[in-house]
Amino acid sequence: MNEIICPNCKKAFKVDEAGFADILKQVRDHQFEEEILNRLALAEKEKETAVKLAEANIKNSIQEQLSKKDRELAELKAQSELKLTDKLSKKDAEITQLKAKIDNAEVEKKLAINEAVQKVEKERDGLANDIKTKDLEKQNLESSLRQHFTTELQSKDAIIKFKDEEISRVKDMKLKLSTKMLGESLEQHCETEFNKLRAIAFQRAYFEKDNDAKSGSKGDFIYKETDEAENEIISIMFEMKNEGDETATKKKNDDFLKELDKDRTEKKCEYAVLVSLLEADSEYYNTGIVDVSHKYPKMYVVRPQFFIPIITLLRNAAMNSIQYKAELALVRSQNIDITNFEEKINKFKEGFARNYDLASRKFKDAIDGIDKTIKELEKTKAALLSSENNLRLANEKTEDLTIKKLTHNNPTMRAKFGELDKIE
Repeated sequence: MNEIICPNCKKAFKVDEAGFADILKQVRDHQFEEEILNRLALAEKEKETAVKLAEANIKNSIQEQLSKKDRELAELKAQSELKLTDKLSKKDAEITQLKAKIDNAEVEKKLAINEAVQKVEKERDGLANDIKTKDLEKQNLESSLRQHFTTELQSKDAIIKFKDEEISRVKDMKLKLSTKMLGESLEQHCETEFNKLRAIAFQRAYFEKDNDAKSGSKGDFIYKETDEAENEIISIMFEMKNEGDETATKKKNDDFLKELDKDRTEKKCEYAVLVSLLEADSEYYNTGIVDVSHKYPKMYVVRPQFFIPIITLLRNAAMNSIQYKAELALVRSQNIDITNFEEKINKFKEGFARNYDLASRKFKDAIDGIDKTIKELEKTKAALLSSENNLRLANEKTEDLTIKKLTHNNPTMRAKFGELDKIE
């Protein structure tokens, strides 16, 4: 609201934004009209002043010239009658020229007046267009702001309505249930919500109650999903917590996070999610999905209405990383194959080294035996060579042996051989 003081009675009264804008527009329109009229009057006065000034100047100039000419005529008359006629003719011509100048001055005066009027009219039209443009801009701005605030109000009304309905639904559910059955009913609610979508969205998923209490505690539900090659895509440990308004001891969500993290670790689940209706008035948890991984790794706290969305979000994120997991598994298997190959190579090297060592020793023994054999053969060879030499000498001696040499200085043998020759 705007406050306005009456200039006559000095009393103050208030008007709304629309009334104030209307009054302001009337004042501006009145001021604009007064300004146009003042400018037109001023231009008219300036025009009249300019005309009068031009006429006065021309009249004064003509008067001066006429006076001068009259004096000249008087002087000419005194000088000569003959010259007078010529000069009069010249003066008449000059007068005619002056009259023509006067006529031209009148035309120029009219042109100047028209130009001044056109200039004023142009300025007036420009101001009028500016005012129209400003009015259009103002209207557009008001329309845009009105639409913006209307949309925001509708959005806020829808959000408030949704929250009111959700609060009413939760309170109604709490009123219908006993304190003893609250936790179990929340589990049934989540299981029912999951089973509604199991056949459509979670065909390869495992979602069952955690019945393994070997470690002393257990969660409520375990969700697991694998691909066609039986590679795990995602696993989640769920815990459901609720309490009635009439419960004397109010639990907090933080009271259950440590045990939930322990269950997740022991059951080898990747994520942990606490589905909770505790701390119903907490704005922190009422936002929907709360990431508490700064306290415990890969852990979230959600309201029941976000039970399916948290599975979907984590599952989609895991699906994006499944390719990297598969590649990692392949690399790991390749590393195992390489390790096995290296072990086989090492075993082969060890066996080959052992066999090589044995063969080397046997080879050395064989070489030593061959060396010994060579030495024996060399001895045999030397003996054979010595025997050959002896045989050669013996042969030479045999070839050199003759009857003459045998019977030389031996009369008995010579006589025997002489008897043999006679017998022949």
